[in-house]
Amino acid sequence: MIELPFARDEYQQRLRKIRTEMAKRGLELLVVNDVANQHYITGYDGWSFYTPQVVLVPVEDVEPVWIGRAMDAAGGLLTAWMKPENVVGFPEDHVQRVDRHPMDWIANWIVSKGWGIRHIGIELEAYYFSPKAHARLVAGLPNAKWHDADLLVNWIRAVKSAPEIAYLRKASTLAEAAVARAFEVIAPGVRECDAIAAIQAAQIAGSPDFAGDITALPPTILGGENASAPHIMWSDRRFGENETIALELAGVCRRYAAGLARTLQLGKTPTNVSDTAKAVIEGMDAVLDAVRPGTSAEAVEAAWRKVIQRYGLKKESRIGYSIGVAYPPDWGEHTISLRPGDKTVLEPGNVVHSILGMWMDGWGIEISETILVTETGNETLTKFPREIHVKS
Repeated sequence: MIELPFARDEYQQRLRKIRTEMAKRGLELLVVNDVANQHYITGYDGWSFYTPQVVLVPVEDVEPVWIGRAMDAAGGLLTAWMKPENVVGFPEDHVQRVDRHPMDWIANWIVSKGWGIRHIGIELEAYYFSPKAHARLVAGLPNAKWHDADLLVNWIRAVKSAPEIAYLRKASTLAEAAVARAFEVIAPGVRECDAIAAIQAAQIAGSPDFAGDITALPPTILGGENASAPHIMWSDRRFGENETIALELAGVCRRYAAGLARTLQLGKTPTNVSDTAKAVIEGMDAVLDAVRPGTSAEAVEAAWRKVIQRYGLKKESRIGYSIGVAYPPDWGEHTISLRPGDKTVLEPGNVVHSILGMWMDGWGIEISETILVTETGNETLTKFPREIHVKS
């Protein structure tokens, strides 16, 4: 068995919190479709989510159940903390067939446990949970009472334990290594794909003491005009002279992600870039002054906005989000957002990735920090100079 990332007591604490919330909502069974939430509850870790898989959490104090493809149940026995009988594989003849669906089998299994007439909460916004899968599951459980339980687990995840924070510190070390490597290898004439290869090597092997994991979002390096759009992928394009390059990178340890964005300037820094960078760095100082227990998410964004308005700048998108355990295609937890209208009150153990990207006409810059809310204020988990790195 692969060593669990956490002690069993950690998983039991998580389950107690989940069941407390289930009881408040009158839920007797929770169907967990979000892959990160499945890992959070069970420890199961595998690239098997391209076929349907679920974790079932009964409200009773019993072990949760992982159900996935039969061949991947072996991975469950290696990585999940539960007894073998609570790692269940559906038959291979249900994989990618037009005449049957894994959710048909899963529904029958739920009925066999006597759970088919329960009030069932289900995550409806999970990335790998298709409309067909939901329809087949509901059809197979006609006597259940269904309730949308989207984000129930995510909000519990938003407060990190000390062992989780320890992984985030390691992830931050890998993020720093990735940015440092990017600064080393990017130069005029270098292909974007070659820079990405070096960055990914640092993300995986950037520490001699622990392994890095695949990042939930791929590395993003945006040079020249591409920097005006935040989510364009790399190509074999070569970096040019005097380009401003926005980097949005991360480190991941045991699936815990820490983001780090910085900006690299090849050649002389244009005035508009240096002026915008000054505003953004001052804005980050304002964010860090505002982040503390008892402050609302919208108040943090307001502190940022007050700064950039003085510089005549405007940013429509949010400036941060809760971050933690993550699987592709996203490392955000879909809970706390640093934006107007989000009245979530920050508390110790929250971790947010505040990313101050300014995507202008034909160029852009990015600066971010992964921030831990502490008992008295905050701590930036990533420790890296924020100024534009100029490489002449």
